[in-house]
Amino acid sequence: MTENFRVGAITSTHGLQGEVKVFPTTDDPAKFKKLKRVYLESGSGMKELEIAGVKFFKNMVILKFCGHDRIEDVQPYKGKDLYVPREDAVKLGKDEYYIADLIGLAVVLEDGTPLGTLDNVLQTGANDVYVVHTSGKKEILIPAIRQCVRKVDIAGGIMQVHLLEGMDE
Repeated sequence: MTENFRVGAITSTHGLQGEVKVFPTTDDPAKFKKLKRVYLESGSGMKELEIAGVKFFKNMVILKFCGHDRIEDVQPYKGKDLYVPREDAVKLGKDEYYIADLIGLAVVLEDGTPLGTLDNVLQTGANDVYVVHTSGKKEILIPAIRQCVRKVDIAGGIMQVHLLEGMDE
């Protein structure tokens, strides 16, 4: 299981007071308002950054970090990813999963027949769609609905599915 979740990528600085523009990689950028800290992948490990302020502009999040009051303080952060530890992530409800935990699951049919590996999750308006690659390099799209997804076992690394008619063609 993933211990840190990527929540955004710093694209550039913002103004002269040490703020940065962040492209959010989370499904709801408003979650940044609830964060007290993030971790920056610095190349030599994770650097903890305490959040002093959050603003929103178009599709970007503007972050201000404590102790970073000049543009020179944050310029080295451009192009770096921001993470939160699992314990700081938004809590999930019943039958909800972090996408990072789903990627790589072995996908099997109800009778246990191997189908492939879950390689991607497409987020649509109605429901997510799981992209499964079979051993024959075929791609199968499975909607994340109860009729198709029968069981998810993150610890066991398996997702059991039921294919509706025509899905495996």
